[in-house]
Order: sequence, then structure tokens, then C-alpha cells
Amino acid sequence: MATSPIILDRPEGKGLAAGTLGLWGSTVIGLASTAPVYSLVATLGFVVLAVGAQAPIVFVIAFIPMLFIAFAYRELNNAVPDCGTTFTWGTKAFGPWVGWLGGWGVAVAGMVVLANLAQIAGIYFWALVDGIIGNPEDALLAENVPLVTATGVIFIALMTWVSWRGVEIGERIQNILLGIQYLALAIFVVAALWQFFAGTAPDPTPFDWSWFNPFAFTEWGSFVEAILLALFIYWGWDTCLALNEETKDPKRTPGRAALLTTVILLVTYVGVTVAAMMYAGLGETGTGLGNEANADDFFLAIKDGLLGPVGWVLVVAVMISAISSTQTTILPTARGTLSMAAYKALPKRFATVHPKYKTPSFSTLVMGVVASVYYIGMTLISDNILQDSILSLGLAIAFYYAITGYACVWYFRRELFTSVRDFFYKGLLPLLGALMLTYAFVQSAIDMYDVDYGYTVLLGIGGTFVLGIGALAFGVLLMLLWFAFPRSKPFFRGESLNRDTPVLVPEDPAAYSRSIDGGLV
Repeated sequence: MATSPIILDRPEGKGLAAGTLGLWGSTVIGLASTAPVYSLVATLGFVVLAVGAQAPIVFVIAFIPMLFIAFAYRELNNAVPDCGTTFTWGTKAFGPWVGWLGGWGVAVAGMVVLANLAQIAGIYFWALVDGIIGNPEDALLAENVPLVTATGVIFIALMTWVSWRGVEIGERIQNILLGIQYLALAIFVVAALWQFFAGTAPDPTPFDWSWFNPFAFTEWGSFVEAILLALFIYWGWDTCLALNEETKDPKRTPGRAALLTTVILLVTYVGVTVAAMMYAGLGETGTGLGNEANADDFFLAIKDGLLGPVGWVLVVAVMISAISSTQTTILPTARGTLSMAAYKALPKRFATVHPKYKTPSFSTLVMGVVASVYYIGMTLISDNILQDSILSLGLAIAFYYAITGYACVWYFRRELFTSVRDFFYKGLLPLLGALMLTYAFVQSAIDMYDVDYGYTVLLGIGGTFVLGIGALAFGVLLMLLWFAFPRSKPFFRGESLNRDTPVLVPEDPAAYSRSIDGGLV
């Protein structure tokens, strides 16, 4: 089989394990990063509460901006296959200040969601143990906060080790974990439809094409709320792009994997939602999807009635989903900080790559430690504050996705009218995606400002707003702090990274002659 000379002869990039992942491996990691089972568990009930029978079309509409931003990622990655993704592209398009904040957005989202995933993994692990040993309601291990927190930290440590150990071992583990998740979802769908057609479902509701009617929404506020919830469950596919320097074809494979991931997620979410509605209906009592008591964990509410003695399968699936996403969430942040250090946007230590495992060793370990400290700290202060920080996650996600969309349009502005393809994929669609996410950011911030939003009130306003905007503002302070160090000047003066900068390596950037698209010159 012939080998591409670009792949064969190119420099080692930043020292990462080049050529490790193929299309399937990248797609698996992208899917695992979204935690499909947990995302559905955490979101489906609240979407139904907001829009009722229109839940399926909500997931379709929320898919649109994700698809448009995926096009932006693909086009930018094709031109600049750098593991810094939003940081690198934002800097090349708009300069160091915007790029640095884009990189910070990625880091904040990763840190906050890791705390949430660790908590969910801990809770479901002990819920499984409770079910096995038959603990009474007043002695549930899953409600023991110190025990759950310690378990969550252990999961973070284990997944940090896997990420530090190498992408290849991580891919193998993710294949298994993702397989378990999709097996559980398949069992859920088959069992739900089986009971529907057998007439044994608690509230059998015939399929109706009106569920997909985008004009059937009655309240704009409820529609926006549902869309914002649905946007969250698609987040994570961009991990494919953060691993671009470790794929066999860094210019094309990551972009294809990202698009494939978003399409698979669309089919998954819509399919499971339809099956759930046909099985449980939209009632406000019992196992109905409209029952507020079931909103935060629909699977847990219906597992015994749906699967009987094997209902534990759904508990295992949620736990596996959270653990799996814990590992894949570490990957993009560690590589983002590696890239920032390579271009002098962070201290040089963050650019350290393990000589044997070819992973961003220091960045990976820092990510694990920071996430653990954040999780423990938030838990000690208040579980409500931890939950509000998780609710604020959408702000960071919309923030850096929107920057990527705008960066694509501006970076390729001179090429937009050279062909119809360039106009749509490099211009119009990324711009529309960025505008949609900008609106999502603004609307979310307005909603979160209300004292009735979330679980806490801080400084007289909604705690979710304070934590979400505060986290992004804290990035501004860190950026200014780094700006004060002499070592940062090449970056902030636009010398170490600008539109014309070749893709650099941290050891000796000048040692390789490399073009902007990653090929040799």
C-alpha cells in the first residue's frame, strides 16, 4: 500500500504520537466525549417539560448550529491542523487576545464538566452497589457525599492516567466503553418499542409526525430553553479536532470524524427520544416524561418497569458514559494548553511531551489535578454552587464555538467568493452557526441573571450567571497576568503566532520549514 509522502516525511509536530488514530478511532473519541447516555439522561426530561411533544424536533434544530460549526472546524483544520484548535485559529484570525480567550473557553468548559462527570460516575457507581446489596433508603451509599466525592476523584485520577499513558490505549478503552453505551441504548429502544407494540407500555403513545413540526411551538421562551438544553448534549465532538496531530491524515480525518460524530448523535438522540415518548408518553404522573420528579433522571425512573430484573443495565450505562467522557474531556484541554505553550501563550512547561508515550504529560496531569481540586472545593463549599457551575457550562461552550465560527469566516475572507463551495462551507454556514451560538450565549446569560434560575443567589443575582460570566472573566485576569511576564511578549506582539506563522514545534520552532497547512516547503 502506498504511503502519502506528506505523512511520511513531515516533522513530528509538537512531539505527539502522529499517525495513531484513523477515522473510526477519531469518531469513537468524539462520540465518547459527548457522553451520549448521560447527556440523554440529564437532558431529555427537561426538554419534554419545556416543549412537550416537540422534543424530537428540538434535537434536530439544535443539531443545525453544531453542524455549521463542525464545517468551520473542518475547513480551519484543513488549512491549519493544529491541536490548539480555537486558540490557534482565533489567534490567526483575530489576534492574540481573542485567541487566548478562546483557548480559555475550552479549558473552562473541560474543567467544569469534569467535576460534573466525576460526581455522576461516583453516584451511579454506589447506586449500583446499593442495588446489589439491597441497602435501605435511609442508608444509601449513593447519598454519602464524602464517599461519592472520593470515588469521583479516583475516577478522574484513573482517566488522567489513561490520557497520560497514550492515545492508543485510550482509544482501545473507549471502543469498549462506547460499545457498552450503545448496547444499552439499543436495549432501551428495543424494549420500549416491544412493550409499545405489545400493549404493555405504561402510557403507549402512537408515533406522530407532528412531533417533527418546527412550527408547532407555542411559547418562544420555552423553545429557546429547550434548544439551549439540546445544544449541551451535542457538545464534545470537537475533541476529534484536538487530536488532529495524532491522526493518520491530520488535514482531513478529524474534520470527517467531527461531521460523522454529529450525524450519529442526531440519529441517536432523536431515535431514543421517539422510543421514550412512545413507551412512557408525556403524562405528568408515574413514568411519564412530563413528570417533573423524573426530569433529572428518566432512565432511573423507568428502568425497573422497562427491563425488570436487568434494569441495572441502564445504571451501568450512565456510569460508563460519565467515566468514558471523563477521559476524553481531558484530551482537548491538555492539547490546547500544549499548543498555547508552544506559541508562548503559556509557560513553556505546559509544552512538555512525554518522551515515550508522546502525550502532553504536564498539561494532562495539571488538568487532572485542577479538575479534582475544583470538584472537591465546590463540594465542600456547597453542592448547589457545584450544580450552578455546571448549569453555566453552556456559556463557555457557546463562547468558544462562536469564536471558531467567526474565525473561519474572517480567516478565509479572501477566498469566500472563489467558488460556491467556499462561500457556503467557509463563509455562510460557519457565520450562521456563530450567530446562532452568539444568540444562545446572550439569551442564556439573560436567563441566568434571574435569581430564580439555578440553585443559588450570589451578589444579589443568579448564581449561575455569576459563575458562568465570572469564569470567563477570570480568564481575562489570567491573560493579563501572563502578559506581565517578559516570556509572553512574543505571543502578545504577534510574533510567535500570527496568520503567516508555520505550524510550530515546542522544542525548536525554527528547526523545521513547514507551511501553514502542515506540509513541507
